[in-house]
Amino acid sequence: MQIYLVGGAVRDALLGLPVQDRDWVVVGSTPEELTALGYLPVGKDFPVFLHPDTKEEYALARTERKTARGYHGFEVHAAPDVTLEEDLARRDLTINSIAARTRKQGLPGTFEGNFEPFEALIDPFGGQTDLKAKVLRHVTAAFREDPVRILRVARFAARFTDFSVAPETMQLMQAMVRDGEADALVAERVWQELARGLMEKKPSRMFEVLRACGALQKLIPEIKLGSDSDLRIDTAAQLDAPLPVRFACLTLDLDVELLKGICERLRVPVDCKEMADVVAREHGNIHRSAEFDAAALTRLLERCDAFRKPQRFADVLLACECIYRGEERRSSELEDFVYLQRTRLLAALTAAQSVVTHLIAEQAQTDGHDGKKIGELIHAARVRAVEGFWGQTPIS
Repeated sequence: MQIYLVGGAVRDALLGLPVQDRDWVVVGSTPEELTALGYLPVGKDFPVFLHPDTKEEYALARTERKTARGYHGFEVHAAPDVTLEEDLARRDLTINSIAARTRKQGLPGTFEGNFEPFEALIDPFGGQTDLKAKVLRHVTAAFREDPVRILRVARFAARFTDFSVAPETMQLMQAMVRDGEADALVAERVWQELARGLMEKKPSRMFEVLRACGALQKLIPEIKLGSDSDLRIDTAAQLDAPLPVRFACLTLDLDVELLKGICERLRVPVDCKEMADVVAREHGNIHRSAEFDAAALTRLLERCDAFRKPQRFADVLLACECIYRGEERRSSELEDFVYLQRTRLLAALTAAQSVVTHLIAEQAQTDGHDGKKIGELIHAARVRAVEGFWGQTPIS
C-alpha cells in the first residue's frame, strides 16, 4: 500500500499558498484493509475513508468510465491494481494532477500535522510546467465526460487571476457546450460552483470564461455582464463582502421577473435572494438618501427591514457601496474613498433603534388602539428620534 498527497494541497504548496485541505489517494489497497487500520468509510459513490486521527479524506485509487450523459453517469473502478497515474489521469486540470510522496503517509499513529517538504513529486501530465506558465489545461480528453469541469475551470480562472485557459481546453469546453453536455448540469451543482466562484479573488473572470465557451448563455442566460457589473462584483471581492452581497451586485441589472426566475431555477438560498431583491429595489434611494428628511429616512429603513435585520441592512449598504464604486469607476480607491451613505444611514438606524417600541405598544393598547395605530405611533416616534439626532434639515 502506498499513500500520496494529491490535488489542491500539492498545487497550493508549490504556488507558495496556504494549504487548507489535504486529500490523499491510496494505491494498492482495499476497503477491507483500510477499515482494519481504523479508517472510517464515508464514500457513497466510490471508496473514500476518513483518517482515524486527522479526519482527512483518503480515497482508493480509481478509474472512471462514462456510461451516461451528465456528471452522474460514471462507472467507478477502485481496486489494488489501479495505478497512481491512472488515478491522476481522471482529474480535471494538469495543475490538480500532481501527487506528492511525503515524509509521513498519514497512517494511524504517524500524523505530525506537517507533510512538507515533499520527498518526491509524481507529475505525469506536466502540471508543474503549467504552474510555472500559469496555464489552466485539461489532463486528457476524458475532461469532456464531466460538464462540472467547465464550471471548475471558470472558477479557477477567478481564483488564479493571472492564469490563462489553454486554447485547446477552451476549444474542448466549447465543443462540450455545443454537444449539450452542459444541459445535463443540475441546478444545485450550478449554484454551488457559481457561489464558490463569486467568493474568489476576481469573480468577473469566471463569467468571462463561461461566456467565452458558451456556457453562460446556456446556464445563466439572464446574466449580461458589462464593465459596470464586472466592477461591482470584483469590488465586492476586494471588500471581502459575503456571498449575498456579491450575488446582489451580480444580479442588479435584472428586472423583478428575471431575478425571480434565476433564483427559482438555481434554487438560490433565501438570504441571497432577499439581499438581491432589497438592493435592486432600494439602491437608488440609498444613493440619494443625503437628500431625505427624517421621515423619508425612517421609511427607507422600514422598507429595508433594518429594524428586524440590522446586519443584513449593513450588508445592503455594503452592496450599494460596491454599486457606487462600479458606476463611478472607483474600484481601486479602497483606502481613500468613504461611502458616506453608510455612515449616515447606520447613524439614523441607531437613532431610530433608541425608541423603546414595547412601551409604545403597551401604552397604545391601554388607550384602546389596534395594531395599525400602534405601527403608526412607533413610526412617528422613530421619525422624532432621527430628527432629534440629526436636526430638522436634510442630512448632508
